[in-house]
Amino acid sequence: MPGGPHPRDRYQCNFAADANFFRTLLQPASSAIVGSAQTHTMQKVIRRTALARNQAKRKAIRAEKKEQREEWLTVSRQRASFDRIQHDIVRAERERRREDWMRGPLAPRRDVGTEAKQYGALPATVLSQPPIPKHLRRRYFNIHPGDRVCVMKGKDKGKIDEVVRVNMETETVTLKTLNRANIYFPDFYMKAYKAPGNIQILPLPIPVDDVRLVVPLDDPDTGSSRDVIVEHVYGGEPIMEREWGTSTPKHTRYISGLDIEIPWPRSQTLKQDDQVWDTLRMEVETPTWQPSLLEAPFPPSVMDEVRNKYSKYRTRHDPEWVEAKTLEDLRQEYLQSRTLLTPRGEFSMMMRAKKEEERKSSRDADGNLIMSPRTVGFIERFMKQNVKEES
Repeated sequence: MPGGPHPRDRYQCNFAADANFFRTLLQPASSAIVGSAQTHTMQKVIRRTALARNQAKRKAIRAEKKEQREEWLTVSRQRASFDRIQHDIVRAERERRREDWMRGPLAPRRDVGTEAKQYGALPATVLSQPPIPKHLRRRYFNIHPGDRVCVMKGKDKGKIDEVVRVNMETETVTLKTLNRANIYFPDFYMKAYKAPGNIQILPLPIPVDDVRLVVPLDDPDTGSSRDVIVEHVYGGEPIMEREWGTSTPKHTRYISGLDIEIPWPRSQTLKQDDQVWDTLRMEVETPTWQPSLLEAPFPPSVMDEVRNKYSKYRTRHDPEWVEAKTLEDLRQEYLQSRTLLTPRGEFSMMMRAKKEEERKSSRDADGNLIMSPRTVGFIERFMKQNVKEES
């Protein structure tokens, strides 16, 4: 506008001032307030954080399912390869046995020649069984090295032996003297590990479902203790804290149906000799830091180094940042409440607001209109006139 400032310049102010200034400008008494479509920066930030967290959860669920599918595919391939090797061994043995029976004295000698080293031995692949997917493994593994178990399947069925090794990934156990076989190792293995020969007698792993725990229980009739084969065992609470260096499981195992606790075998604690460079126990147990309620445990600036200051997952914000966002909201509300009107337009808006206020004041608490004294007097005179005419 030539010759003077823009009419809206009279509403310009310093928006970095105190928030009370904006709240004063936004009082309901002002005739230019617009009560809709107001921006709230903090609400946007909270909504953005909630959406980001939900998106991260969905992404984590999809990643977990994808990982399970890939793990299941890998395990299936390993299981198929292991079963194929087992079937090939059985099929080859059947063919050789039938050939020896059919040819009789003319049967070929297989203990000589290029395959003489592998005669009567299994490949080393039978020692490494495929693992079980993590989501299908047992929560509590109730067999530990040192336990006595009874074999329920195979050539050693009914025999009792001690467990020397447990593999929780494949859920198999290795016994001390049972289920042994001749294992063939190639020449490069002999050179790398300095093995005494190509064929070694080693125990094969047994699935945990093919063995049963043997527990000594007291006989109530005779009063003596005897070994009992436990059919079902379950694990549960209490969860104990074990000493450092021991491999004893933390859970407790019981006999199903009787709820008799089965003690774990004693495990040898890892012993370490004290050396000159070891820290003394007295120095380790001496407290060197005393917390104080008057001082923070670390400077506030360290928090920005520990976590991402501008992370979209952040839920706790600095007071200065919140105050700045509040001022920004008030600034937006103030700008939206101001309109460029002529004096006639402002007068019309004021009259409409006045009429709206009178209309609201003419209603009772239930929202019904209250008749004016003039209307009540007219109705009263009309009813009296009708009564006189009828009489």
